[in-house]
Amino acid sequence: MGELKLAAVFSDNCVLQRGKRIALFGSGREGAVVEAVLAGKVLGTEEQQTARGRAFVRNGRFELSLPSLREGLEHTLTVTSAGETITYGNIAVGEVWLAGGQSNMELELQNCAEREVLQRPDNPMLRFYYTQKRAYMDEAFFRAEENTGWECFGGPGTKAWSAVAYFFGEKLQRKLQVPVGIIGCNWGGTSASNWIPREALAEDRELQVYLDLYDRAVEGKSEEQQLLEYEEYVAYQAEFDRKAAALYQEQPDIQWDEVIRIVGENRYPGPQGCSNPYRPGGLYECMLRRVMPYTLKGFLYYQGESDDHLPHLYEKLFGRLIRQWREDWGDDELPFLFVQLPMHRYKQDPDRRNWCLIREAQDLAYRTLRNTGMACAIDQGEFNEIHPKKKSIVGERLYYQALKTVYGMGGDAPEEPRFAWAEPGGKELILHFTGIKGGFSGGLERPETDRPAGTAAGGFEIAGEDGQYVPADRWVSEETAEGTVIRVSSEKVPDPVFVRYLWTNYAADGFLYNGGRIPLAPFRTSRRDGFSLAE
Repeated sequence: MGELKLAAVFSDNCVLQRGKRIALFGSGREGAVVEAVLAGKVLGTEEQQTARGRAFVRNGRFELSLPSLREGLEHTLTVTSAGETITYGNIAVGEVWLAGGQSNMELELQNCAEREVLQRPDNPMLRFYYTQKRAYMDEAFFRAEENTGWECFGGPGTKAWSAVAYFFGEKLQRKLQVPVGIIGCNWGGTSASNWIPREALAEDRELQVYLDLYDRAVEGKSEEQQLLEYEEYVAYQAEFDRKAAALYQEQPDIQWDEVIRIVGENRYPGPQGCSNPYRPGGLYECMLRRVMPYTLKGFLYYQGESDDHLPHLYEKLFGRLIRQWREDWGDDELPFLFVQLPMHRYKQDPDRRNWCLIREAQDLAYRTLRNTGMACAIDQGEFNEIHPKKKSIVGERLYYQALKTVYGMGGDAPEEPRFAWAEPGGKELILHFTGIKGGFSGGLERPETDRPAGTAAGGFEIAGEDGQYVPADRWVSEETAEGTVIRVSSEKVPDPVFVRYLWTNYAADGFLYNGGRIPLAPFRTSRRDGFSLAE
């Protein structure tokens, strides 16, 4: 086998980003010249376009850039060096997005509620590359990576595409009428700390806790011992999962404590070590860096559930991730679109309201970091199910964010209702909003009797200076010269100071929508209301 190789993310059928210089990278013979030629047709015409580039191999690696091209199909990429040639065909030039995060981004088309889309006609204008899910770089890692490649919609691997990313990409492709490619780079159960390098965590004294927990767990263990421990865990957990699944099949309403009593200890996520995907920086090295710096239009991201054990740190952690990814791609303006967590709580868990802090951190990132877009999904959660199966609405809301934030087509996307500010009004607080024309709709999305036992009623809570919230007895939406306002009050709070909305891990109702059926994102009027996590 020759020395010339392109990164695995380059293959037949790949989509390259239009309108930007195109990065090509790989390995080759030390000191050799690498030359690349990309040629094909401009979309919808017979016009030919060609881009050329060259670079030297340094320390075994090369990176070169090709001049930007217009959208196109039927391109061929030819790379030569030291007498070796690599050729890839059926390449498209269009829009490329990276879809990162954890299991709700990972959830596959074959498992989503709208899986009937798999019966749609083949679409060569919509393509996907899945970064392989391997968390340890051994020989098997590199052999398997060589077998990865891009696929057009309708191929045998389509069923395993990210459902959220598919619904985003399909709508974007139809709207723009250009090829769209998605790079899937996600892993269920992951913390944001898995997707940034250790050095980034070490920069901040508070984020150092992620490293400290890991380092204490592996202290004194050799790499061989760590590998063996994780291998034993994988075998054990596979058997546990098989038995647990069988129990749930027989008894769908069985309690988790009873499952543990019958099946035995649940050891997930396994012993920390050099092959555990949930180690700090692990998937940054084994997945994200493997596709870096493939030229992109932007990032899609759906994550946060697995950081609910340290929710007070998520604001820093999430902001650091956004900055890190932009630094790695060499573009501080690269769009970053993400999903705000929906409602969720397992029935055996108390409502600690820890997801409220994750959502608030996400909202703050949207408000303060440039070129970000937040798709509010508060109404898309399910009680006792952390993986809602309906994904088309989430993908659609990310698409709306792209139209508004990235493509200058905000007029084609519904406005999003946002809390703006509050003012005192005697025995009530008056809440002002943006993104509202003609008032709110909704309030109770399902009958009161359908609310799961033990869950909170959605809607508004109000508190005085002491920060002791009670459900609002009354809220009234009205139109004023300044726009839509909501007046909130309670007979129990004669001197209101604070209001919060949907401040709970899970509520089955209380969702408010604007005329475009976009939900009002949860909020509190002040972060100085004395809120602390429920024990």
